[in-house]
Parts: sequence; structure tokens; C-alpha cells
Amino acid sequence: MARMSPIFRRGERRAESKVSRERLVTLIGKPDCHLCEDAQEVVEKVCGDLGVRWEKKDITEDEELHREYWEQIPVVLVDGAQHTFWRVDEERLRRALKA
Repeated sequence: MARMSPIFRRGERRAESKVSRERLVTLIGKPDCHLCEDAQEVVEKVCGDLGVRWEKKDITEDEELHREYWEQIPVVLVDGAQHTFWRVDEERLRRALKA
């Protein structure tokens, strides 16, 4: 099978990169939470690889987040929708961000 010209591959990366920059991952957790630390490592890696913005929110500083997520932390949102909680699967997050 013939290889794709590099000209076309660059265009694909630009299109994917543009979509990735518009995405937002939110990690909701709290201090001194080992699962939150594990989740942050995965989020940092995946978002860094894909060029996706991410933010971290602390349930101890936000009453509404605390009420909604205190039993589930860490929680990962993708574009404001809950993606996962407790454990973050790197490949699943990567697929969600590429979709």
C-alpha cells in the first residue's frame, strides 16, 4: 500500500490540533487525595500529548462542586460533561478527546 504524502498528513494534524484546542478537560478533586494525584498525571499526559486545555478544580473551595461530586472524586469532565470518576483510563480519555 502506498504511503500518504506528507503534505496531506500535515493537513490532518492541523485539523485535529484545531479541534483539540477547542476542547476542555476539567479535573475535580481535593488536596491530599492519592486518586486525584493519579488522575492528574493521566490528564496532564493525555492533554499534553493532544494539545488540549485542562483545568483543576477543588471541591473544598466550591460548595456546588462539593455537593455534586464529593462521593466520586476525582471526577473528569470533558467539555463540561462527566467523562469518568475515581480512576482515569488513559486510552479512554484519549479516544474521547479525539472524537
